[in-house]
Amino acid sequence: MKRAVILVNLGSPVAPEPAAVRQFLNQFLSDPRVVEIPRVVWLPLLRGIILPLRSRRVAKLYHEIWTADGSPLAAMTRRQAELLETAMHQAGAEDIVVRHAMTYGEPSLPGTIRELRSRGVEKFLVLPLYPQYSGTTTGAVYDQLAQLVVATRYVPDIRVIREYCHRADYVSALAASVREHREQHGAGDLLLFSFHGIPKACVDKGDPYYEHCAFTASAVADALGLAESQWRLCFQSRFGRAEWLQPYTDEVLASLPVQGIKRVDVICPAFAADCLETLEEIEQGSREKFIEAGGEYFSRIPCLNDRPDHVALLRQIVMDQAF
Repeated sequence: MKRAVILVNLGSPVAPEPAAVRQFLNQFLSDPRVVEIPRVVWLPLLRGIILPLRSRRVAKLYHEIWTADGSPLAAMTRRQAELLETAMHQAGAEDIVVRHAMTYGEPSLPGTIRELRSRGVEKFLVLPLYPQYSGTTTGAVYDQLAQLVVATRYVPDIRVIREYCHRADYVSALAASVREHREQHGAGDLLLFSFHGIPKACVDKGDPYYEHCAFTASAVADALGLAESQWRLCFQSRFGRAEWLQPYTDEVLASLPVQGIKRVDVICPAFAADCLETLEEIEQGSREKFIEAGGEYFSRIPCLNDRPDHVALLRQIVMDQAF
């Protein structure tokens, strides 16, 4: 029985153009997992006001980070899948194929599974590239798989990795990336762990995301031997007027120089690959806010991306499943 591993990431528009961004954002923000406002209220607001205003602005941001290979997120997720397949074959699992898919946009998760099934694959391991679980991210992957199952007469054998932030090799890879970055570029006075935020109401209803983020930051800080005064946890990318997880990254950065902290390193552990939120929001927007507030040194530590220890981590996750 042929086996397949599917790496799943959020997705991105097919082009840095308003029409493509609007199509992507419409699919993304229409998902009840992402925005829990009642559909009858939210969808007219989204399609009548938010998308017309937001699509052009977001397209400009994507244009600043776009590469010859397209979206950095899409290109890196594809490369991660290629490297993982090579690693699996080198480990003796030559019958495993590895593909990548996106929760929103292309290649879609249901479409990827259908294509692989047409080639005789019947066993699937779905690995969402979200180390910390949230209903807004990994939960949406489960939803798509559930819809696929409902629509399928002969249901395939599918397993899902719910989260992997508690793994020692994940923590070790993050710590190594910080250590190597600081050896090459020097160390700031503070290591800022900036995670993608979610509405606080999600956590109040039982989402474990905050707990997973706090664990990740604390574990990496311990691995690096940092004192409590040498690191902080914060959350970026809030949207709308509702309260999101705090403290907010931009507010923390603006306050640091006043406290005498003028050199910071920022790492974004919730992202397995660099993307708009790291390459534009943090690298450009957050840097500007910090420097304007009186900061002197701002250094963003890249995501794990295609680091060998990241590929080794993904390979070990697969091998541990023995699927």
